[in-house]
Amino acid sequence: MTEHGEGLQRVDHGFGPLYDHASRILFLGTMASPASRRHGFFYMHPRNRFWPVMEALFADRADPTDRVGLSVQSRCAFALRHRIALWDAIESCDIRNASDASIRNVVPSDLAPIINGSQINHIYTCGAKATALYHRYCEPNLAEQGITLPATALPSTSPAYAAATLGDLITAYRARIDWNAYRTPVVDGVGRRPTHRI
Repeated sequence: MTEHGEGLQRVDHGFGPLYDHASRILFLGTMASPASRRHGFFYMHPRNRFWPVMEALFADRADPTDRVGLSVQSRCAFALRHRIALWDAIESCDIRNASDASIRNVVPSDLAPIINGSQINHIYTCGAKATALYHRYCEPNLAEQGITLPATALPSTSPAYAAATLGDLITAYRARIDWNAYRTPVVDGVGRRPTHRI
């Protein structure tokens, strides 16, 4: 990290995306927080509600072992088991602590390798800043590479946005996720709307 004026630091993301060939939906954040960079994984601030939301929506209630847990390993396994990919809109930027409002000098992430290496058919941007960055940088880059995917904005799970309760977030995420697309793998030319071209 490099110090700049106004308390800004130059920050590199520090770890890569989470996905595999079976991933079907991508949750896209803004930039890894200091806590996430320390752990080398997504949404690791103890008061971030992302993982409780994921468990509420995706866990198999008939299987008491299907839980997100607290460790990087258990959360990684939970996401991949439920065909969830995770990444952020920014590879590097100037930022003050974890303040989205302070972000400057963005180097955006290239989402094409993730999409081309998976069955992702929908992108969900987590928070207003992630949504704005996706539309400004990532979406045009995907279009240049011949990739068009639906994208849906979701509320931030960050502790900085405490006005929304955990119940509010679960309700919003459940309502906005395209569950039919989530349950359907990408099969080119077999009765599905186009999602991406490889």
